[in-house]
Amino acid sequence: MLLPGLNRRPDWLPETAMVLCAGRGTRMAPLTDTVPKPMVPVCGVPIIDRTMEHLARAGVKRVVVNAHYRADQIVDHLEGRTDPPVTVIREDTVLETGGGVKNALPVLGDAPFFVVNGDSVWLDGMRDALHRFADTWDPERMDIQLLLYPFARVLGWHGYGDYGMDELGRVVSREEGRVAPYAYMGISIVHPRIFADAPDGAFSMKLLFDRAEENGRLFGALHDGLWYHISTPDDLEQANQRFAGGHVADVPFF
Repeated sequence: MLLPGLNRRPDWLPETAMVLCAGRGTRMAPLTDTVPKPMVPVCGVPIIDRTMEHLARAGVKRVVVNAHYRADQIVDHLEGRTDPPVTVIREDTVLETGGGVKNALPVLGDAPFFVVNGDSVWLDGMRDALHRFADTWDPERMDIQLLLYPFARVLGWHGYGDYGMDELGRVVSREEGRVAPYAYMGISIVHPRIFADAPDGAFSMKLLFDRAEENGRLFGALHDGLWYHISTPDDLEQANQRFAGGHVADVPFF
């Protein structure tokens, strides 16, 4: 029996997405010595293709991709893709995540858009993850919204988590010396107004996350499906094993 509303489309969805593909992916070496990290396959499918499939199913109308390291491979791989259509912006110098998005603003437009890290691998839960995420966006309260994942469920994560979240969805950064309950999945909704006083050149999106947090305008939403944090070849091997085994955990999730 299907639960009502599982296939419901949100009342609003970003029409545009930015996929960040310019990084070197040094921790994934030696695999990234010859290919950019978004081109690394997970269970036989390049990460970038998995991302594009999610965006297409959700109904995103166009995608902007930045490329720097081995940019020709990104361009060649995405050439001819029409669902959704893709614009690739080559970066002559490394602009980092924030600088890369700011550089693409003339193409992204003046409405809120998705930003997706080029190495984020996720599976939908009961409902399309991007639809659930868009349903919780409120432009009156938010400048940035982050998609979060329970830290205890992260496969291969060796850090301490990223954020906490209050009952209203407002996000707070992990305090030094403490473990945070949620990890940032590398998927966000961003209003372009947050770039109004952003620096020129290279900078991290974390700078804008922190500014939004200081102003009480950084929010989060929890993902109800699965997410794989793939940073090293060991992470990739574990993810491949989980994919091959039907995503069954080694121990029950708590």
